[in-house]
Amino acid sequence: MSFASYAGIPLALLATTAYNVGLVLEKRALGQMPVLDLRRLARVVISLATSRAWLTGFALMLAGLACQTVVLTLEPVSVVQPVLASGVVLVLVLSRLLLRERLRGGETWCVVAMVVAVVLLALSSASAEVSHYASPDEMAAVMVPSAAVGLLVAAGSLRAGGNSASVTGVWSGFGTGLLYGVAALAIKALSGILVRHQTAAGLVIGVVSSPYLYALAGCLAVAMLLFQAALQAHRASIVVPVSGVTGSVYFMITGTWLFHEHLPASPARLGLRLAGIALAVLVLIALSRQQPAEPATDAVVRSDDGPRASVA
Repeated sequence: MSFASYAGIPLALLATTAYNVGLVLEKRALGQMPVLDLRRLARVVISLATSRAWLTGFALMLAGLACQTVVLTLEPVSVVQPVLASGVVLVLVLSRLLLRERLRGGETWCVVAMVVAVVLLALSSASAEVSHYASPDEMAAVMVPSAAVGLLVAAGSLRAGGNSASVTGVWSGFGTGLLYGVAALAIKALSGILVRHQTAAGLVIGVVSSPYLYALAGCLAVAMLLFQAALQAHRASIVVPVSGVTGSVYFMITGTWLFHEHLPASPARLGLRLAGIALAVLVLIALSRQQPAEPATDAVVRSDDGPRASVA
């Protein structure tokens, strides 16, 4: 194992820990806020920016993203992403201990299967050459429609609400996961600038002049607002794993192809990779078909999954 692996994998673990602990802290803070109405964007921003508890979680998220950018200069997508996706397990533990959330019926088995999918993806990882270049035309052809689909699905699921709260939580996670996956592609592209530029001035100019910086900022801003509304309206133990695994599988598939990183050469590892992706897709389908549940009675949750957000 190379020095980069010794540094990269622990840093990836730090990134996913900071990111997912931040999400749980945000969820707890959102439970104390008025319902986020995305039609009143200024009010939403003020509510978030004046909450110290939410800002603490947000700062941890940003720290996790910064670590992720550095990690992607050290390790290929196929190695980093399963490690980042392992944060799903941490979210499940913290959502039970800190948020007092409970999974219902088939949801438990679906989330367990989701964790198994992450493990399979992690086992499929192997050392590979790190690539930092992708064709801008191919990147645009993948990122633009993916972001559009993610936006439509996430916003549409927040409009649905009603008795289908559990199912719309899944679709909220899926839509925001696509948006975060697109942002991850932009982060991967930006990580190449860290490698190509050796001086601080060159680095700043390279980052500011890159269209990926603005794609990243736009996707993160939209995804964050939709994700916060979904996180307030639904259980973190559903929204976060679905969003995280969706983004991870999307990024692993598209990132490996766009950046020309090789699939596992071993038939066994390739089988694990394909099995992990297939299982993740099946879990998302199964979760989306769960029957609506009765309203929860946990004190932390104020409706079926949380206070109902609005986007229209």
